[in-house]
Amino acid sequence: MSVEIQVRVNGRAQQNRVEPRLLLVHYLREVLGLTGTHVGCETSLCGACTVLVEGKAVKSCAMLAVQADGCEVTTIEGISALNGGSGGLHPVQEAFWEKHGLQCGYCTPGMIIASIELLKRNANPSEGEIRHALHGNLCRCTGYQNIVEAVRSAAGKIKSRKR
Repeated sequence: MSVEIQVRVNGRAQQNRVEPRLLLVHYLREVLGLTGTHVGCETSLCGACTVLVEGKAVKSCAMLAVQADGCEVTTIEGISALNGGSGGLHPVQEAFWEKHGLQCGYCTPGMIIASIELLKRNANPSEGEIRHALHGNLCRCTGYQNIVEAVRSAAGKIKSRKR
């Protein structure tokens, strides 16, 4: 048995029939071909699959595609739209690049999504607040310091662009 869902993904309306047990991460990757959202642990521990659902950071391996029916979902591929649709890098992406907040890149999409959600609700987070917001996203390469510095830098970039 399949169920019809309608989801807006990265600003585009999607309508598909899916199995009720299909995880959102697999819907994004396998049905829509959006492979920037990574499958890490499939137990919601690593955060590599983090996407925005209705503006909130959600681990897409812990959500069924049918639960996203009627929702707006933003993946790493859609982040430029949050930057005014300019096609350029979002300030968080720029900061991760400039501050070396990535190494292998596997965790990076989830880290960027979680950072964007943090900066949306807290424009000037402390180091502790940044670390707390990212605690559900695991990085096995960087040691987190450059990621924290990237989020701080992004906060400054976003603030200066609003002036």
